[in-house]
Amino acid sequence: MKYAGVIGYPVKHSLSPQMHNAAFEALGIDARYDLWETPPDELAARVASLRAPGIYGANVTIPHKEAIPSLLDEVDPQAARIGAVNTIVNRDGKLIGYNTDAPGFLSALLEGASPGFNLRDKRVVLLGNGGAARGAAFALLECYVDELTIVGRTETHIAALLARLRQNTNDSTVLQGTIFGSREAQRALEQADVLVNTTSVGLKEGDETLLINAELLAPTALVMDMVYNRVQTPLLRAAAERGCMVLNGLSMLLYQGALAFELWTGRDAPLDTMRAALIQ
Repeated sequence: MKYAGVIGYPVKHSLSPQMHNAAFEALGIDARYDLWETPPDELAARVASLRAPGIYGANVTIPHKEAIPSLLDEVDPQAARIGAVNTIVNRDGKLIGYNTDAPGFLSALLEGASPGFNLRDKRVVLLGNGGAARGAAFALLECYVDELTIVGRTETHIAALLARLRQNTNDSTVLQGTIFGSREAQRALEQADVLVNTTSVGLKEGDETLLINAELLAPTALVMDMVYNRVQTPLLRAAAERGCMVLNGLSMLLYQGALAFELWTGRDAPLDTMRAALIQ
């Protein structure tokens, strides 16, 4: 039997095991996907353990995506540009990092949007500046959005992300960043065509925290929350009440997971089986 798993802290909420284990079973692959809860001081040892012959690799989630690249033998060019890894593949003891968040995010966003929706020339606001935000931001730049605003809590972290993006950006996108609650954040929310929450706020049941005032949003805005274990997070509920089209993170989980599955196994991911496992 071979193994894969998700590395994060915490990971108890993860739906990845049911998705991947259903896929292994559907294709007759003798493998199992586990939860590998890993505090930061155990991260290096956990990654080293992935070199074992019986390990396919791992997914990586909060808070480790940005720390992982330095622990690997090789990083895929796209993941290197992004500066965050969410999928590790063990190839005969050599660990290679990939970012399937970026294409998974785009697939989910475009699937859930209105028919004919195009990101080109749209004004987008990203809430958060961590690993998930990096993947989404690079994906959006490749779609030639008109304006991308990063809203976070710490100016230095926002500035670091913007600097990385500007090294790899197209000249047509206006890039800017600001902190939550600022006048600039308010203006960006008022003008946003698309709003994406990349933070873990809303992940826990009972957490009714709202990062922004949804009344600032235009009713025509598309709002996506990467949190996937709640049908409607507080943000999505408030945005829906405003009249916005809303998407949770379940489809993003599916598409990024399918890409990881294919990297590990070399087999086409059984998307219908994986989707059914997530919504059962």
